[in-house]
Amino acid sequence: MNSYAVFLRGINVGGINIKMADLRVALEAAGFTGVKTLLASGNVVLASGLAAAEVKSRCEKCLRDSFGYDAWVVVLSAERVGALVDACPYPEDSKSTHTYLTLGSDQAVLDELAAAGAAIDGAKQQRLGPEALAWLAPVGGTVDSPFSKISAKPKYKASTTTRNLRTMIKVRDAAAALSTAEAP
Repeated sequence: MNSYAVFLRGINVGGINIKMADLRVALEAAGFTGVKTLLASGNVVLASGLAAAEVKSRCEKCLRDSFGYDAWVVVLSAERVGALVDACPYPEDSKSTHTYLTLGSDQAVLDELAAAGAAIDGAKQQRLGPEALAWLAPVGGTVDSPFSKISAKPKYKASTTTRNLRTMIKVRDAAAALSTAEAP
């Protein structure tokens, strides 16, 4: 069994409301084990014998069938989530900035976002790998930050989602605990 983190895009905002207990039940019915939701923003850890691409496909189908919306997820192995958190050069939080990771399931789309962010004067960002980009936003101004406005464009919603570093640390820890529990 492999342990994965599944990051749902756009739930519990914009009219797509899913109770985490209902999400857990739906994913268990789809054949996943060890399903645990974190926070109410679409963070899940689960175990499966499937490859990551198959987990992505099955999760998206499950969400579409169970909750009736056009669902997109980013799936990362537990090990990869840990590596991304470790690679992030920015602090968990400071009095002036928050650290975010934009995760992507399509490397070309993340390449485009990275280039767009690099063109913003004074932007602080760093590519962490083919599936993640770390960036900073001012406290109280995340939604209005130039990079946030770019990444929120509809053309990116099918393949990207953003989480703050504090959430990624919680997901890393839950995924690592699941990996330990699922080990033979």
